[in-house]
Amino acid sequence: MSVPVAICHGNFGRVCLFRVDRAMVPHAHREGHLVFHVEGPAGELEVDGRTWPVAPGQAVAVSPWQTHIYRPVVPGVPVLTLVLYIRPAWFIETARSATASLNFGRVGIEVTDQLSRLVFLTAHAMLDPDRDDPAMEERLSGLTQIAYDQSWQWTPRGSAFTGHCRGTRDFRIRKALRLLQEGAGDSLDVDGVAREVGLSRPHFYKLFREQVGVTPKLYLNALLMERAIERLSDGQQPVADIGFDLGFSGQASFSRFFIANGVVAPSAYRRSVQVG
Repeated sequence: MSVPVAICHGNFGRVCLFRVDRAMVPHAHREGHLVFHVEGPAGELEVDGRTWPVAPGQAVAVSPWQTHIYRPVVPGVPVLTLVLYIRPAWFIETARSATASLNFGRVGIEVTDQLSRLVFLTAHAMLDPDRDDPAMEERLSGLTQIAYDQSWQWTPRGSAFTGHCRGTRDFRIRKALRLLQEGAGDSLDVDGVAREVGLSRPHFYKLFREQVGVTPKLYLNALLMERAIERLSDGQQPVADIGFDLGFSGQASFSRFFIANGVVAPSAYRRSVQVG
């Protein structure tokens, strides 16, 4: 069974030490996403339809809103992974060259000796929750910066490129994004959002995918996960109540959703959180 070993929330976003032995459903995040192997057999991450190893010497970088799926290579045998969820605003403040949200140049990241040492030190510190680690933010900044810089090496646009250029979004998609953000957790009907913005369902889904990068359902799931994580981390509200507030019919359905999108059960996530 997949379990969270330690989770730390801070200004950077989240960093999670997970022991994972199960697959996940397709999902996406608004944060930049780095996945490092710590110990155990290799895993794999499918990003936009291509499979990448999560293994010794190989990390995976996922840009905001890139659809991805984790799968274990050896079923039932847990893999210890270090996973960073980097808030774009935090990255912009610390990165040397980014001018927009975090985007990696490529998915595959070579874990150099320097990266390996930073991963080891971070995992070691997280395994001791009673240890004060003032260097955590700086270390995570280094991990992110090194991975980001490496991802743009030997790419057609090179290290000077700072993000995918998207045109101005259609006003109907902008309205849909606002409706989804405001209504997440209120039993929102995605097809109803399509009608609200004046688009047929097929046209809405096609336009949304083209301009946002994911389907409306994946976008809404990401918003629900963000709200669930915030509530699990910030208060003592019962897990069942959080699920009801987010529009789930009961604790069981909320737990199934959280496990499918976040690997572990919501109650286990809450127990493992350290707020920095």
